[in-house]
Amino acid sequence: MSATAPREAGSSQGYRVRNSTADRALDILLMFDDERLALSANEVSKHFGVARSTAYRYLESLTSNGFLEENQAGSGFRLGPRVLELARLARKGVGLSELAKPIMRELVNRTGAPALLTRRTGSAVVCLEREEAGQALRLSYERGQVLPINAGAAALALLAWVPDDELNDLLANPLTRFTDATYADADTLREHLADIRHQGYAVSRGELDPDVLGIAAPVRGENGRIIAAISIATLSHRVPDQTIDQYATPVLEAAEQLADQVRLRSIT
Repeated sequence: MSATAPREAGSSQGYRVRNSTADRALDILLMFDDERLALSANEVSKHFGVARSTAYRYLESLTSNGFLEENQAGSGFRLGPRVLELARLARKGVGLSELAKPIMRELVNRTGAPALLTRRTGSAVVCLEREEAGQALRLSYERGQVLPINAGAAALALLAWVPDDELNDLLANPLTRFTDATYADADTLREHLADIRHQGYAVSRGELDPDVLGIAAPVRGENGRIIAAISIATLSHRVPDQTIDQYATPVLEAAEQLADQVRLRSIT
């Protein structure tokens, strides 16, 4: 099963532990601004109070994933093509988000659960939009936040229809385990993705946060290509297995409604 990554307000549980490698990588990217278009390992080392070798390892990891690239003169690292690709998708996502907002609000009204709109770019999943459902459960995702690709209903609904050769590349690197329920083994994950394709939507219990259930459906653009996913999240104990269809049906209908709007406007 897969789940989105929201969590109950005030909870100390959940997968997002500050100072993790992923958070440090994001913090490094946030060091860039109009006055600082390149970073050196020494600057990163001083900024975070870590050894230069550790800082360089962070920079090399970001470079290998396309988020940074090394200056030809060897004078540091600048933002790479993956950041530009995310920015391009963010601009495209503005139109998609505007179409999705009323549909997501209706989905929240029907299910009583908060909703997310997500999109995949390469090995990253990006949160484009969210719609809250009161104070009982609030999403911890921010718009524009980069999410894990191997856990969560939203991520796996986007991953399930990826072509095999591309999927093999995405799963070639070790997968992070967030909870005991996370699909961290590539072969097991492939089997689960096949189940999602057969079912038409993804369901999750506790893959990112132990007490959260997520349900997500893919949004298809022109030619049937998956361009986004709509998902909801709620406390797992509120939705026993025998009632999942009551929540999955409105999620599927919301995804199809958004797909119809997308195809009318030729959004990709």
